[in-house]
Amino acid sequence: MVLKVVSYILIGVGSFSMLLGFLGCLGAIYEIRCLLGLYFACLLLILLAQVAAAILIYFQRDVLRKEASEIVSQVVVNYPGQNKTAEQAWDYLQRTMQCCGWNGHEDWVANHFIKNNSLGLYPCSCHNASLPPDNVADSGFCQAASNDWPIYETGCLENVGSWLFTNYGIILGICLGVAVIELLGMILSMGLCKSVHQEDYTKVPKY
Repeated sequence: MVLKVVSYILIGVGSFSMLLGFLGCLGAIYEIRCLLGLYFACLLLILLAQVAAAILIYFQRDVLRKEASEIVSQVVVNYPGQNKTAEQAWDYLQRTMQCCGWNGHEDWVANHFIKNNSLGLYPCSCHNASLPPDNVADSGFCQAASNDWPIYETGCLENVGSWLFTNYGIILGICLGVAVIELLGMILSMGLCKSVHQEDYTKVPKY
């Protein structure tokens, strides 16, 4: 449910950004002051919301880490289940980050499918690519030839943290670049709005 809500929020923000860009372009082409003012106000709100979200994430990082751990634990325990989107995202994360489980591969011991099966199953997305492949059993699980799972030993929490620490400069640069672009858009829209004469409000009903 949390992933669905976040997805809907991102879709809504993307749609609003496209609409905002269209209104700003329309206001710039036809020199409509009210549209330029609306574009400036919306950009300012978006920038303030981004700053507020960054501050909230920083001060609530422990709560967010706990919430993420609970979500991942539910996905791992109920895998395979009804939430295919979350499971596919989790499989992709484990393969890409070369990790297994959130805190470690021990998280998968609580999985209902593995716990009620005696075939030595383990999640295929945890398979260590440097080791020989095992037989694919069913529903995203592979069958180990021995009691030891040929998987990555590191948990995804540690690998994701390492990736963020390694690439924090790039992430920070992208965030600052977006903020600078938004500031430039605000400055240009306000400058153009001031250069448009007051009587140009008559263009609103025409267009």
